[in-house]
Amino acid sequence: MAVKLSVNGTALNFDVEPDTPLLYVLRDNLALHGPKFVAASRVRPVAKGGIVMPSVEEYARISREERVARIERTAGELQELLATAGTASLSLRPAADAWAAIEVLCHLRDSEEWFLTRMQWALVMDEPAFPRNNPDRWAVERQYLRHDASAALAAFRRHRSDVIGLFRGLSDDQWARGGSHLDGRGRRSIEEFLNVIAWHDDNHLDQMTRALQGRP
Repeated sequence: MAVKLSVNGTALNFDVEPDTPLLYVLRDNLALHGPKFVAASRVRPVAKGGIVMPSVEEYARISREERVARIERTAGELQELLATAGTASLSLRPAADAWAAIEVLCHLRDSEEWFLTRMQWALVMDEPAFPRNNPDRWAVERQYLRHDASAALAAFRRHRSDVIGLFRGLSDDQWARGGSHLDGRGRRSIEEFLNVIAWHDDNHLDQMTRALQGRP
């Protein structure tokens, strides 16, 4: 999820999962260790075309079939965006601290693999612990700006196909299996992963669209 914050008068952008408490953004992304919890605070969804996109909680209230159908459309939507973009525009950042379209695509690819890995662990282990991850660090260390868009989309398609296959093969009991994040986000079930993935797709499709239009 793309998050914009103003910290001590400086505008900053980060990418975090939608249920990440603001405290952890400040601590893990900014190394600010002074803030403490005084109330539960979650990052809010952004607006898309003037309409607020469904939140994770709102996705939880619709049927599983509708949620799976939503994430089945994502690869095609990404393909449509790439078809309208020139090669050069994919690597242009709309602002110094905002991701280019190719970076958003690579983030979706790598996040999809990480979603799949955690759910696979939850199916074969009892309440596994999910280690920390840092999408902003991935973008730098894996040099997303140098990646090929077609190859990144192909890899995303493969991971998404595996994720959908996993969802469609679950028994009723298996939807409740899950594990806990070591970064303090707490437990997440496979059912909740589906909600997060649907929300995550919406958010980053919007971010990629804006990047291609030159808007952070």
